[in-house]
Amino acid sequence: MGKRDELIARYAEDLRTKCGMTPDMDLLTKVTIGCGPAIYNADASTVAATQESELETVKDNFLIKKLGLADGPQLMDAIKSALDTYGQSERNKYRAVVYYMLVKHFGKESVYN
Repeated sequence: MGKRDELIARYAEDLRTKCGMTPDMDLLTKVTIGCGPAIYNADASTVAATQESELETVKDNFLIKKLGLADGPQLMDAIKSALDTYGQSERNKYRAVVYYMLVKHFGKESVYN
């Protein structure tokens, strides 16, 4: 099993145990690949949930640019909801897991087809 496969398995486990979701492995794989080399960098692979600038980056670069959503308060609400689902006490919130939850939240799976 390669490094990426190990990370995808870790993300799937987080979705099951910490987020209470059954992951769509095909979609999770595509979202993970879409994150690019960031998944291999300890800092870039996680979302700093307490930094407003980080949440803005997720909103601008992922929700607006990647998923093509219109800007509005619902975007930040969805990000915060995904982070709450992950658990406030969870120190490492993996970017691929947060992005996966946002894709599911907005029903934008078609972006990865």
